[in-house]
Amino acid sequence: THEELCRFIARESESVVVSVGYRLAPEHKYPAAYEDCLSATQHFLQHLQHYAVDPARVTVCGDSAGGNLAAAVSQTLAGRSDLPRLRAQILIYPGLQALDFNLPSYQQNRGVPLLFQERAVFYMLQYLNGNAIKLEEVLEGSHIPVDIKLKYRKWVSPD
Repeated sequence: THEELCRFIARESESVVVSVGYRLAPEHKYPAAYEDCLSATQHFLQHLQHYAVDPARVTVCGDSAGGNLAAAVSQTLAGRSDLPRLRAQILIYPGLQALDFNLPSYQQNRGVPLLFQERAVFYMLQYLNGNAIKLEEVLEGSHIPVDIKLKYRKWVSPD
């Protein structure tokens, strides 16, 4: 689905673009997609000379679930001294948290096509465990214990 866009980015930026065809949910549950992206990124970083890529200019990018994966790969590789450091990450409407789907951005965009609030939660549940049985609980915010909400309130809150 992204090949044409990747070719455009490569051509216009005069860059090497590697698009990872990771395993998809619900057939392949978490952490399959993450493991695929991490493995591909590690392999690429270990073989940069084969692709004539400057090790100081490697960036990871993703949109939607791919944005989540790019962020997770970046965090995982941040402390690795055996691989070149990533220069940047580009996250396009990434899914970065599943604690609260009632934050202002979700409220403001709850009815915006293509990714309605309920659909965002549905896809997140498919990614995590392959079913949406707890959809209503997640939409209500009752899927997270109160002590966890309080612990992360500094980072995930309407304020």
